[in-house]
Amino acid sequence: DHQEVDFIIGLLQRRRKYFGDGVMALDCGANIGVHTVEMARAMYGWGEVLAFEAQEKLFYALAGNLVINNCLNASARHCAVGAACGEMEIPEPNYLIPSSFGSLELKESERNEFIGQKIDYQKTRTISQISIDSIKMQRLDLIKLDVEGMEEDVLTGATESIAKHYPVMMIEILKTQRYVIEE
Repeated sequence: DHQEVDFIIGLLQRRRKYFGDGVMALDCGANIGVHTVEMARAMYGWGEVLAFEAQEKLFYALAGNLVINNCLNASARHCAVGAACGEMEIPEPNYLIPSSFGSLELKESERNEFIGQKIDYQKTRTISQISIDSIKMQRLDLIKLDVEGMEEDVLTGATESIAKHYPVMMIEILKTQRYVIEE
């Protein structure tokens, strides 16, 4: 999505304009790194990106894309991002069946999206989970969340960082429970 990437880059440039070099962006649910690569390219020499991907096979693609694009100002971590640090059981899809792996929801619910194959939430693997607050960042300018329904968990684990740094946030809400506040 070129418009979305351009919008994010514009936000990062604004943060640089008003807060100086050293811009720091988080890409939670980075998938294969489309946003991560473009953010890192745009911020070369003045900013960094830290990307998180929970699915091991997608993480390998993310890391490879960072390397082949010379994104030396970006790093990737193979873990989930949530409300607290620990471990998480995530489903293991069959990566040999063409599917929308970026749409895979790590938690089972009544509304899980069909990604091109039936997901067995009993067939899982254990991965690490961290919270944004646990990173203890010195600076945080942008948080991009595309974590397939776990957005509220990630925000819960980022309350201290958000209060301290006031980052710009770009959050996909397609699979998040929406609340309507009536006055």
